[in-house]
Amino acid sequence: MNDDVHLLKGIGLTMYEAQAYVTLTSLISATAVEVSEKSGIPRSKIYDVLKKLNEKDFIEIEDGRPLTYNVNSPVEVLSREKEKVNRQIDDTITRLTNIYENGMNQVQAPIWRVYGVEKIINQEIEIIKRSKISVNMRIGFLFENEAEALIKAFKNNKKLTVNILASPKCYINNEEIDIIKLFKDADINIQKADIPFAKVLIADSKEMMHTYTKFSEDKSEIIPETAIGIWNKYEDVARNYDERFLNQLEKMKMKKRNK
Repeated sequence: MNDDVHLLKGIGLTMYEAQAYVTLTSLISATAVEVSEKSGIPRSKIYDVLKKLNEKDFIEIEDGRPLTYNVNSPVEVLSREKEKVNRQIDDTITRLTNIYENGMNQVQAPIWRVYGVEKIINQEIEIIKRSKISVNMRIGFLFENEAEALIKAFKNNKKLTVNILASPKCYINNEEIDIIKLFKDADINIQKADIPFAKVLIADSKEMMHTYTKFSEDKSEIIPETAIGIWNKYEDVARNYDERFLNQLEKMKMKKRNK
C-alpha cells in the first residue's frame, strides 16, 4: 500500500487523498465514515479529502443519507493520469532542449568529448532527432545495439535524407555483423566503401560526431571501454566534412554509372 500511496503522491495527490483512493479501491463503495476508519484519515478531514478526489475524477459521489463514495477504475484513472504526465514530460523536454541548444550556441569553443558507448550512442540519436535536412555517415564499425538505435532514430525522423558509406562488416561479441545488410533491410540508403576504423556522423552540415575506439590485436573486435566521441558544432568544419562526403558519394555513383 505504501508504494501505491507514494506513486499517487508523485502524480499530484496529497497523502490523505492517496490513502483514501487506495482504501476505496478495496472497498469499491463506502461511506465517508467507513473510508475514515479503514484508512486512518481523521473524520474531520475525510469529507474534504473525498470532495477533492471527486473533483479530480478519481471517485464518484452518490446522493443519499449518508453520501456514498464509489471508486473509479484504477485502469481508467491511472491511464488518464499517465497520459497527462507523459504530455507534461514531452513539453518539458521540448522547452529544456530549446534552452539547452540555445546555450550550446553561446559556447565559444563548441567541441565536447563524449566518453562511453552508451553516452556516444545517445548523443548520436540526439543529433539525428534535431536534424532537419540530412544526416550523412561513415561507418567503419558499430557498437553493440548501435545499429538498431540508429535505424529507429532514422525511421522516427522521416523528413531526413540519409546517406551512409560503410565497411561491409564488423565484429560484435565475436559475431560477424553484416553492416550493409542491416541498414538495407531497413530501407536506409547505404553503400559499401573502404572505411577506416572510425565513425563520422554529419547533420545538416552544421554539427558532427567523430567516434574512435581501440581494437583487439587482430583488429576484429572493438574494446568498448576505450570508446570516445568528439562532438563538434563548428559549422565550417561540419560543412567541409559534409562536402567531402558528398563528393565521395557522387564519385561512387559516377563510377557505378560508367560500369
